[in-house]
Amino acid sequence: MRLMGLDVGDRTIGVAVSDSLGWTAQGVEVIRRSTWEKDLERLRQLVEEYGVIEIIVGYPKNMNNTIGPRAEAAALFARQLSAELNLPVKLWDERLTTMEAERTLISADISRAKRRKVIDKLAASLILQNYLQAHAPKPDRG
Repeated sequence: MRLMGLDVGDRTIGVAVSDSLGWTAQGVEVIRRSTWEKDLERLRQLVEEYGVIEIIVGYPKNMNNTIGPRAEAAALFARQLSAELNLPVKLWDERLTTMEAERTLISADISRAKRRKVIDKLAASLILQNYLQAHAPKPDRG
């Protein structure tokens, strides 16, 4: 059973899924947003295809830890998605993940045009990977 990470923007949704053990996150695709119904249908297809049991949505808090319009929109999206798919949907602080994704792509010498196509997918992977690492079982040092 896998987890799905989403980087939800106004124009796109970056999608990542975990491996079956929940150790690593891999980018899957970037959904070009259209209508709620079409976006939801594509997400539903991906949930079924990968056997997703939980979804992690990036929660873009402001740097001072306050909640702005983008974070409110992400929270609303998460609530609606949870209701529609009947799955747990959690918010995960995603501050700086898009900048981290951008730096990673620049350091890999990826062209600006190619970066635009994959940055949301990479951001979704980072959101999910950070969540997985934070919730990984701690080794028993007994």
